[in-house]
Amino acid sequence: MSDKKKVRVGIIGVGNCASALVQGVEFYKHAREDERVPGLMHVNLGGFHVSDIEFSAAFDVVDTKVGKDLSEAIFAFPNNTVRFAEVPKLDVPVHRGMTHDGLGEYLQKIVTKADGPTDDLINILKATQTDVVVNFLPVGSEMATKWYVEQILEAGCGFVNAIPVFIASSAYWSKRFVEHGLPVIGDDIKSQVGATILHRVLTSLFVDRGVRLDHTYQLNFGGNTDFMNMLEHERLESKKISKTGAVTSMLPYELPPEDIHVGPSDYVPWLTDRKFCHIKMEGTTFGNVPLNLEVKLEVWDAPNSAGVIIDAVRCCKIAMERGLAGPLLAPSSYFMKTPPEQYVDSLALEKTEAFIRGE
Repeated sequence: MSDKKKVRVGIIGVGNCASALVQGVEFYKHAREDERVPGLMHVNLGGFHVSDIEFSAAFDVVDTKVGKDLSEAIFAFPNNTVRFAEVPKLDVPVHRGMTHDGLGEYLQKIVTKADGPTDDLINILKATQTDVVVNFLPVGSEMATKWYVEQILEAGCGFVNAIPVFIASSAYWSKRFVEHGLPVIGDDIKSQVGATILHRVLTSLFVDRGVRLDHTYQLNFGGNTDFMNMLEHERLESKKISKTGAVTSMLPYELPPEDIHVGPSDYVPWLTDRKFCHIKMEGTTFGNVPLNLEVKLEVWDAPNSAGVIIDAVRCCKIAMERGLAGPLLAPSSYFMKTPPEQYVDSLALEKTEAFIRGE
């Protein structure tokens, strides 16, 4: 295990989310500890400053990224998120990862797979003294994620699962992490203020104020490869389950499936990494009088989740130092759409702060 003063982070999938994460660590590395940084719980979280995060390894399968330094690869095609920090050379090469189902039908039309065999993930993670690995694979990469998780368990790393493949919330995989004495935070990252957190809070507001929610939809569209991937409906299933469950878990009653629709609606290339979300909610108030609410949200998708990942990897490292194993319930509930246990967001925050303090 590496020096406790550092959090050595490995990245699977060097896409927009990885780009925003790497840029974010560079952007805030000199932040004062008493500063309130947008999107971070704390500049110093549990003894780890943002600058204590070091990138140790990276894996991808696309020829524009494999073999490049991570600092270069984060800006390579088809990445298209906003560039808000200049990243110096990191001396972290992007290794050839495992493809499996990681490249979808539409993505294969615009990228070329790198030549050569899959690199030795286990030995790379061990040699680089990686503490925590973040999964940024494309939506629907079910087989690829499970293959990587096996390697990560073998390498002895903590795991942050930012995508909607169910690992932390699965009894089988939870047990595997417990058996290996390793922590996991998952599943499916909840952005700083994204479509899901906004929809959840509005749903909680309806419940708290005694409005019955009758119908609701959330439609999202954007121009990054995530939306391109989701044009394949079979890759969408876990995403829809994750996003829908995050909203309905706030209700004390069952909402019939035909009365809620949560999911992407389309891919619009010129939007690049901007994401648009439209939420509509129809409810019943006092005297059976109707109430209708409509919201439109526009965000840059990748930076919207980067701060959450910075907090998540530090919580994962704290857990490793404390010898905790298996799913971290409070951080998972605060950071993720599909945690092993769903709490309302205010309680999830409270419990996560208590976790950080070691209570």
